[in-house]
Amino acid sequence: MEIGLLLVRVVVGALLVGHGAQKLFGSFGGYGVAGTGGWFESIGFRPGRAMAVVAGLSELVGGLLLVLGLLTPLASAAIVGTMVVAASTHAASGLWNTGGGYELPLVLAVVGATVALTGPGAYSLDAVLGLQLSPVVGLGAIALGVLAALVVVARARTAVRSVPAAA
Repeated sequence: MEIGLLLVRVVVGALLVGHGAQKLFGSFGGYGVAGTGGWFESIGFRPGRAMAVVAGLSELVGGLLLVLGLLTPLASAAIVGTMVVAASTHAASGLWNTGGGYELPLVLAVVGATVALTGPGAYSLDAVLGLQLSPVVGLGAIALGVLAALVVVARARTAVRSVPAAA
Protein backbone atom coordinates (compact mmCIF):
# COMPACT_ATOMS: atom_id res chain seq x y z
CA MET A 1 0.00 0.00 0.00
CA GLU A 2 2.78 2.46 0.87
CA ILE A 3 4.55 1.99 -2.47
CA GLY A 4 1.25 2.48 -4.33
CA LEU A 5 0.58 5.73 -2.51
CA LEU A 6 4.13 6.90 -3.24
CA LEU A 7 3.67 6.06 -6.93
CA VAL A 8 0.42 8.03 -7.17
CA ARG A 9 1.91 10.99 -5.32
CA VAL A 10 5.05 11.12 -7.47
CA VAL A 11 3.35 10.69 -10.84
CA VAL A 12 0.41 13.01 -10.22
CA GLY A 13 2.56 15.53 -8.37
CA ALA A 14 5.16 15.62 -11.16
CA LEU A 15 2.44 16.12 -13.79
CA LEU A 16 1.04 19.01 -11.76
CA VAL A 17 4.51 20.55 -11.51
CA GLY A 18 4.64 20.34 -15.31
CA HIS A 19 1.23 21.99 -15.67
CA GLY A 20 2.37 24.80 -13.38
CA ALA A 21 5.58 25.22 -15.40
CA GLN A 22 3.49 25.48 -18.57
CA LYS A 23 1.55 28.39 -17.10
CA LEU A 24 4.46 30.14 -15.41
CA PHE A 25 7.36 29.60 -17.82
CA GLY A 26 5.89 28.35 -21.09
CA SER A 27 7.60 24.99 -20.54
CA PHE A 28 6.40 21.75 -22.14
CA GLY A 29 4.46 23.53 -24.87
CA GLY A 30 2.69 25.87 -22.45
CA TYR A 31 1.79 29.49 -23.11
CA GLY A 32 3.49 31.13 -20.15
CA VAL A 33 1.96 33.82 -17.99
CA ALA A 34 1.09 36.13 -20.90
CA GLY A 35 -0.68 33.50 -23.00
CA THR A 36 -2.41 31.79 -20.11
CA GLY A 37 -3.35 35.17 -18.66
CA GLY A 38 -4.91 36.22 -21.96
CA TRP A 39 -7.00 33.06 -22.04
CA PHE A 40 -8.04 33.57 -18.42
CA GLU A 41 -9.10 37.13 -19.26
CA SER A 42 -11.16 35.85 -22.20
CA ILE A 43 -13.19 33.57 -19.93
CA GLY A 44 -13.63 36.13 -17.15
CA PHE A 45 -10.80 35.36 -14.74
CA ARG A 46 -9.44 38.84 -14.05
CA PRO A 47 -6.81 40.06 -13.84
CA GLY A 48 -5.73 37.30 -16.21
CA ARG A 49 -1.98 37.49 -15.68
CA ALA A 50 -2.36 37.41 -11.89
CA MET A 51 -4.78 34.49 -12.15
CA ALA A 52 -2.28 32.66 -14.39
CA VAL A 53 0.42 33.16 -11.77
CA VAL A 54 -1.87 31.95 -8.97
CA ALA A 55 -2.96 28.88 -10.96
CA GLY A 56 0.60 28.12 -12.04
CA LEU A 57 2.01 28.46 -8.53
CA SER A 58 -0.83 26.38 -7.07
CA GLU A 59 -0.08 23.57 -9.52
CA LEU A 60 3.70 23.83 -9.26
CA VAL A 61 3.94 24.17 -5.48
CA GLY A 62 1.01 21.84 -4.77
CA GLY A 63 2.50 19.23 -7.10
CA LEU A 64 5.97 19.55 -5.58
CA LEU A 65 4.60 19.23 -2.05
CA LEU A 66 2.61 16.18 -3.18
CA VAL A 67 5.73 14.55 -4.67
CA LEU A 68 7.64 15.15 -1.45
CA GLY A 69 4.73 14.24 0.81
CA LEU A 70 5.34 17.48 2.66
CA LEU A 71 2.60 19.60 4.26
CA THR A 72 0.18 17.28 2.54
CA PRO A 73 -3.05 19.03 3.60
CA LEU A 74 -1.75 22.27 2.08
CA ALA A 75 -0.78 20.44 -1.12
CA SER A 76 -4.20 18.82 -1.27
CA ALA A 77 -6.04 22.11 -0.72
CA ALA A 78 -4.06 23.74 -3.55
CA ILE A 79 -4.67 20.82 -5.90
CA VAL A 80 -8.37 20.45 -5.13
CA GLY A 81 -8.99 24.19 -5.41
CA THR A 82 -7.09 24.63 -8.66
CA MET A 83 -8.66 21.56 -10.25
CA VAL A 84 -12.21 22.57 -9.27
CA VAL A 85 -11.61 25.90 -11.00
CA ALA A 86 -10.09 24.08 -14.00
CA ALA A 87 -13.09 21.73 -14.15
CA SER A 88 -15.41 24.74 -14.20
CA THR A 89 -13.65 26.09 -17.30
CA HIS A 90 -14.28 22.79 -19.11
CA ALA A 91 -17.77 22.02 -17.77
CA ALA A 92 -19.64 23.26 -20.85
CA SER A 93 -17.78 20.65 -22.93
CA GLY A 94 -19.07 17.75 -20.84
CA LEU A 95 -17.16 15.07 -18.99
CA TRP A 96 -14.81 13.48 -21.49
CA ASN A 97 -11.39 14.95 -22.17
CA THR A 98 -11.63 13.99 -25.85
CA GLY A 99 -14.28 16.68 -26.23
CA GLY A 100 -12.46 19.23 -24.08
CA GLY A 101 -14.32 18.15 -20.96
CA TYR A 102 -13.45 18.22 -17.28
CA GLU A 103 -12.34 14.57 -16.95
CA LEU A 104 -8.66 15.30 -16.19
CA PRO A 105 -9.24 18.08 -13.62
CA LEU A 106 -11.80 15.82 -11.93
CA VAL A 107 -9.32 12.95 -11.65
CA LEU A 108 -6.58 15.25 -10.34
CA ALA A 109 -8.94 16.81 -7.78
CA VAL A 110 -9.99 13.34 -6.58
CA VAL A 111 -6.34 12.31 -6.19
CA GLY A 112 -5.69 15.48 -4.17
CA ALA A 113 -8.73 14.79 -1.99
CA THR A 114 -7.81 11.13 -1.54
CA VAL A 115 -4.31 11.97 -0.35
CA ALA A 116 -5.80 14.57 2.00
CA LEU A 117 -7.93 11.84 3.58
CA THR A 118 -5.36 9.02 3.63
CA GLY A 119 -2.24 11.06 4.32
CA PRO A 120 0.93 10.82 2.26
CA GLY A 121 2.06 7.45 3.60
CA ALA A 122 5.26 6.22 5.19
CA TYR A 123 7.51 7.29 2.31
CA SER A 124 7.01 11.02 2.78
CA LEU A 125 8.65 13.98 4.43
CA ASP A 126 5.56 14.38 6.60
CA ALA A 127 6.24 10.91 8.02
CA VAL A 128 9.94 11.67 8.50
CA LEU A 129 9.03 14.87 10.34
CA GLY A 130 6.36 13.13 12.41
CA LEU A 131 3.51 15.19 10.94
CA GLN A 132 0.60 12.81 11.30
CA LEU A 133 -2.70 14.53 10.81
CA SER A 134 -6.20 13.17 11.24
CA PRO A 135 -8.70 12.70 8.43
CA VAL A 136 -10.55 15.70 9.91
CA VAL A 137 -7.62 17.90 8.84
CA GLY A 138 -7.86 16.27 5.41
CA LEU A 139 -11.56 17.10 5.23
CA GLY A 140 -10.72 20.67 6.21
CA ALA A 141 -8.13 20.85 3.39
CA ILE A 142 -10.68 19.58 0.88
CA ALA A 143 -13.26 22.08 2.13
CA LEU A 144 -10.73 24.92 1.94
CA GLY A 145 -9.82 24.00 -1.63
CA VAL A 146 -13.45 23.75 -2.75
CA LEU A 147 -14.44 26.98 -0.99
CA ALA A 148 -11.54 28.92 -2.52
CA ALA A 149 -12.42 27.53 -5.96
CA LEU A 150 -16.07 28.49 -5.61
CA VAL A 151 -15.09 32.05 -4.71
CA VAL A 152 -12.80 32.31 -7.75
CA VAL A 153 -15.41 30.83 -10.10
CA ALA A 154 -18.20 33.04 -8.72
CA ARG A 155 -15.99 36.10 -9.13
CA ALA A 156 -15.21 35.15 -12.74
CA ARG A 157 -18.86 34.55 -13.56
CA THR A 158 -19.74 37.94 -12.10
CA ALA A 159 -17.00 39.54 -14.22
CA VAL A 160 -18.33 37.87 -17.38
CA ARG A 161 -21.92 38.99 -16.66
CA SER A 162 -20.79 42.58 -16.07
CA VAL A 163 -18.99 42.89 -19.45
CA PRO A 164 -21.20 44.84 -21.85
CA ALA A 165 -22.31 42.98 -24.95
CA ALA A 166 -20.73 44.00 -28.24
CA ALA A 167 -23.00 46.23 -30.31
